[in-house]
Amino acid sequence: MHNLIFLAQTVPEGRLFGLDSQTLIQIGIQLLNAIILAGGLGYLLYNPVKEFMQKRADRIQNRMDEAEQAKARAEQLIAEYKEKLKEIDQERLEILEAARFQAVEESKAILAEAKFEADEIKRKASESIAAQRERLKEESRLYIIEAASLIAEKYIARTIDDAVQDQLFEEAMAQLEEAQWQH
Repeated sequence: MHNLIFLAQTVPEGRLFGLDSQTLIQIGIQLLNAIILAGGLGYLLYNPVKEFMQKRADRIQNRMDEAEQAKARAEQLIAEYKEKLKEIDQERLEILEAARFQAVEESKAILAEAKFEADEIKRKASESIAAQRERLKEESRLYIIEAASLIAEKYIARTIDDAVQDQLFEEAMAQLEEAQWQH
């Protein structure tokens, strides 16, 4: 600071500062020192700074590549999951279709079984009705025979005397005995 004051006092009038030969030599030396220092630092630090910047650029590029690979893997996984979802949907549709088909087949089987059972019930009912008709026919025939026998007995009793009646009874008994032994 004192030097500035001293320099300011020694400045010739009309100038802002004094430029003499010593000041110019000092400025030249300082410029030379700055150039040497810049050249030396540039020579010494250029390769390390260049390597540092290259490593940094490589790290950034590696991270970008890793990000792209992760993105590609994620897209691949998304595609795989979408494909699996499609397969699951297809399998679901196949299962539903198989279940529908099985339900239709089971309903057909149940209907066939019910029809068979209904036909069986009809057949048994028809057989039962036919058997009852036959039984009723037989009962009616026996009733008619009995009624005819009674009518014939009454008619014969009025028209035939006891001797003829005994003779007819004996003949009928003989025929019945012969018929029983033949069977």
